[in-house]
Amino acid sequence: MSQSSAQSHAFVEEILENKKVWAIKDEQGFPSSTNINGETAIPFWSLKSRAEKVIKNVPAYITFQPYEIKLEDFLTKWLPGLEKDSLYVGVNWSGNRATGYDLKPNEVLERIKHEWRKN
Repeated sequence: MSQSSAQSHAFVEEILENKKVWAIKDEQGFPSSTNINGETAIPFWSLKSRAEKVIKNVPAYITFQPYEIKLEDFLTKWLPGLEKDSLYVGVNWSGNRATGYDLKPNEVLERIKHEWRKN
């Protein structure tokens, strides 16, 4: 399993287990980043500790705070809003440059539904 695939799998497993998704936010709002394919993503994490680690290790995010999102709100508000705005979901970005896997919101929803059915 590739690192990006592992990040995606952990993201889905952990948000279903904890019923929460984490973003980071400062007074300007939520960060976004454009990847090499020109796709703009907003990062989300499956655990508060993952978001805190990125805040601690990435200088650009030092002023950010973890922001908790209930799983229901993520599914019914955030994902449809991201889809409408043609934004991607950055899944469990990590490392000193906060990089990782970006998925279309509908792909994230399908992965969540698939895993939900298995349980």
